[in-house]
Amino acid sequence: MEYLLQVKVGALVGLLLFTLFFGFVPARMKWFRETSGTETHRVVLSLISCFAGGVFLAACLLDIIPDYLSDMGAELEARQVETSFPLPEFVMAGGFFMVMILEHFVLHFRDRRGEESAPLLPAAGHGHGHSVSGDLEDSAQHVHVDRQAHSSFRSFMLFLSLSLHSVFEGLAIGLQTTESKVLQVCIAILVHKSIIVFSLSVKLVQSAVKPLWVAAYVGVFAMMTPLGITVGISVIEAQLQSGALIQAVLEGLAAGTFIYITFLEILPHELNSHDRQLLKVLFILLGFSIMAALTFVG
Repeated sequence: MEYLLQVKVGALVGLLLFTLFFGFVPARMKWFRETSGTETHRVVLSLISCFAGGVFLAACLLDIIPDYLSDMGAELEARQVETSFPLPEFVMAGGFFMVMILEHFVLHFRDRRGEESAPLLPAAGHGHGHSVSGDLEDSAQHVHVDRQAHSSFRSFMLFLSLSLHSVFEGLAIGLQTTESKVLQVCIAILVHKSIIVFSLSVKLVQSAVKPLWVAAYVGVFAMMTPLGITVGISVIEAQLQSGALIQAVLEGLAAGTFIYITFLEILPHELNSHDRQLLKVLFILLGFSIMAALTFVG
């Protein structure tokens, strides 16, 4: 097995294990079962989330988008495709809108069924203008939990929307062509995914969700990124005649997802709060600087 493939498989196993670990820690710790979220707890999660936002911002702007534009440009040139239309950027926008449309389709479909307007598990903490209890809104970093939500269909559909993020995050790893890029993107996803699954598990535990359902939610969510990595590896290893074009298009969709996560989820959620704004900006810059340094060294 070539070294690059070994690194990707290692990233797959590492992401799976770390996600399961951070997801099951709150469920096993008595402190999380007995508290509704202290101020210190909320501040720590918020600052870690800001750090993750800086990491994702750097991964998006310094790694994934430049690599995608380079690969797509080379592929279009090889196929002698000449057009004034910004096709690479259009593909990237496709990934962005694909996630947005799916999410809002789920919300619309759920509202047509006459269910509660507050989402059980919206993708990474969006503000959709739905009412959520103040305690949950303040304490949940990426996931809000509706204590009156009991629809299994609703839970499944919203998890499908949330998990789509993770699949394309995994694609970004599986489609990389160098070991350093794999590690850089893996670090970015690991920070972000750990925050989400940790916050998700905390809120599920505090909302008295049955342990079996907590395990199911965490387990499914943990497997989505490894699934994306597997798909990305398969595309490259298959060496299809159109493999380079497929790889470039999938990279564009993954880049659009990264843009969505960074600019419509993490950063607005944290920066819209007036609490400790300068400290949050500092942690965003810290996350960005660390990833920028890794990019420069790599």
